[in-house]
Amino acid sequence: MNRDEKLFILKSFLVWRILLFIPIFLAPFFFKLQNNFLGGGMGKYLSNPYLWSWANFDGEHYLSIAKMGYGGGEQAFFPLYPLLVKILGEGIWGGLTISNLSFLLALFGMYKLAKLDYSEKISKLAIILLLLFPTSFYFAGVYTESLFLTLVVWSFYFFRKEKYLLSGILGMFSSATRIIGIVLVYLYVFIKKRINFILLVPLGLLSYMYYSYITWGDYLKFFNSASGFGEQRSDHLIMLPQVFYRYFVKIIPNLTWSYFPVVFTTILEITIAVLFLALIFISFKKLDIKYWIFLVLAYLIPTLSGSFSSLPRYVLVIFPAFFFLAQEVSKLPKLLKLGIYVILSIILLVAQMLFVNGYFLS
Repeated sequence: MNRDEKLFILKSFLVWRILLFIPIFLAPFFFKLQNNFLGGGMGKYLSNPYLWSWANFDGEHYLSIAKMGYGGGEQAFFPLYPLLVKILGEGIWGGLTISNLSFLLALFGMYKLAKLDYSEKISKLAIILLLLFPTSFYFAGVYTESLFLTLVVWSFYFFRKEKYLLSGILGMFSSATRIIGIVLVYLYVFIKKRINFILLVPLGLLSYMYYSYITWGDYLKFFNSASGFGEQRSDHLIMLPQVFYRYFVKIIPNLTWSYFPVVFTTILEITIAVLFLALIFISFKKLDIKYWIFLVLAYLIPTLSGSFSSLPRYVLVIFPAFFFLAQEVSKLPKLLKLGIYVILSIILLVAQMLFVNGYFLS
């Protein structure tokens, strides 16, 4: 990676990070502040929304786990991220430091990985599309998306460089951060000496499952407690066709169309669900098979809860989708590409305004 490429990534990150303060400023003019799920509680939030809005919703849980350990129903939050927050000092600054530094490292890793197969133009466009994605602001908050993306991208990169031990170790940490980290096991099917490394990736998840068993008497407490986060989620596995059926037959027809936040969120969920499903079919045989398998598994696993709730956030880490999108968008006329950038920016602005004012988005 040359100096200009490094500067592109650094400048893109800094511009994106600074512009994310605009929705926080604009939000009070468009949406009423909700009382629940604000980072730090109402008092701290009102004292400095530019800081505490980054810990809304799940961010509060991660900070609580870092400070006091797991409380009731919080087992769905995997341990590596809050553990790192605790090491850095338990507070919101620790969480923001981890998230933002991790995301910057993820951008460098994603670019280096893209350059193994694509041109500089495509690689840069993949970064831009990720930054403009409607839920990219989660990378800046007290959430696991940044850390997980870093671990997965660099695991893939070192795998491609045949540094399998380092790749496996990063895969292990990824499975201690998010459940879908476990899917990296499949990578070792593609190497002859996979038995030496294939057991590394599950160790993160297995360690948490063992801790879960000795603490709560349930190896799958992380799954069994997940239904408490969102009324649409089920405590048993639901297949993808059933989820689409729920949305098109039961959820969307019964929306209160006069209440914008719920309508916006529901439409965003189903739109992204359809878009990424389409990407799976269109990109088959066009993406490297290792990337395509990750795209499929990382998309399907979150939907097994019976809902597309949070899917707009979960897809952020499916980096192969952005590689493929960059290829397709690069073929479009300049005016059409500009239109896509503008539309994505507007949706990102609205989405973040809702989030920082306490409306559930993803």
